[in-house]
Amino acid sequence: MVLKSAAPRSVKASHIISQIILHTILILGSAAMIIPFLWMISTSLKDFGQVFIIPPKWIPDPIMWSNYPNAWNALPFGNAYLNSIKIAVIVVTVQLLTASMAAYAFSKLKFKGREVLFTIFLATMMIPGQVTMIPTFILMKYLGWIDTHLPLIVPGALFSAFGVFLLRQFMMSLPKELDEAAIMDGANHWTIYWRISLPLIVPAMTALGIFTFMGTWNNFMGPLIYLNTPEKFTVPMLLNQFKGQYITDWTLMMAASAIAIIPVLIIYLIGQRYIIEGIALTGMKA
Repeated sequence: MVLKSAAPRSVKASHIISQIILHTILILGSAAMIIPFLWMISTSLKDFGQVFIIPPKWIPDPIMWSNYPNAWNALPFGNAYLNSIKIAVIVVTVQLLTASMAAYAFSKLKFKGREVLFTIFLATMMIPGQVTMIPTFILMKYLGWIDTHLPLIVPGALFSAFGVFLLRQFMMSLPKELDEAAIMDGANHWTIYWRISLPLIVPAMTALGIFTFMGTWNNFMGPLIYLNTPEKFTVPMLLNQFKGQYITDWTLMMAASAIAIIPVLIIYLIGQRYIIEGIALTGMKA
C-alpha cells in the first residue's frame, strides 16, 4: 500500500516541477520580448538629457508627452504613413489572391509535372535575397520603375513561395468529398475555388495576411534601394532620417518608432482573433 500511494505522489511532484520549469522559461522569454518594447516607450517620454543617465530611469521625470507630436511634425510622417499603408494593403490583397489561386492549382488540379514544378517553386525559398538583389535592381531599372513604389509592390504581390506552400497545405487537408459533391452539382474549378476552398482556408489566409503585412510594413532594404524622393519614403525609411551624422535624438526616434508600430499591433490583435475563430469553425464547416 505504501508503494502504491508513493507512486502517484512522485508523478504529481514531477508534473508540478515540470510545470514550474516550463512557466519559468515562458516568463523569462516573455520578459526578453517585452523589455525592449517598454524601454522604447520609456525613452520616448524622456527629456534628451535623461536618455544616457546611469543607472537608467524607467519612469521619466518629467514625462515629455510633447515628444510624440514633435516626432510626427519633425519629418513628413503622415505622408510616409500613407505610402506604407498603400504598399502594404496592395501587396497583402493581391498576394492572398495569387497565392490562393496557385495553391488551388497545386493541390486540386492534376497536370503533368505538377510535383516537379512545385518542388522548383519551393526551391526559390532557399535562394538568399542578396543573390537576386542586383539582377532585380537591373530589371527594375530597365522597366523604369526606379524611384517608384512598383518595385515594392509587384514582386511581393505576384510571387510568394511561402504563401503558396502554406495555403496549399491547408487546401490538401480539405475533404475531397466536398469537391466531388460540387462537381456532381455542375460546379467548375472556379466555383469550387471561390465558394468552397477559400471560405475553408480563412485561418491560413489570415495568418499569411498578417505575416505579409508585417514584412511589407517593416521592409527597409527595398525602399532604401529603390526610392530616392523623400515624398515617396515609407515609415522605416523615414525613421532612419532621425539619425544624424554626429548626434541622434533618441527621444524623437523612439517616439516615432512607437508611432510606427501602431498599425502592426492593430493588425495583429484583430487578425489573431480571426485566426482562433477560423480554426475553431473550420472543422464545423468541413
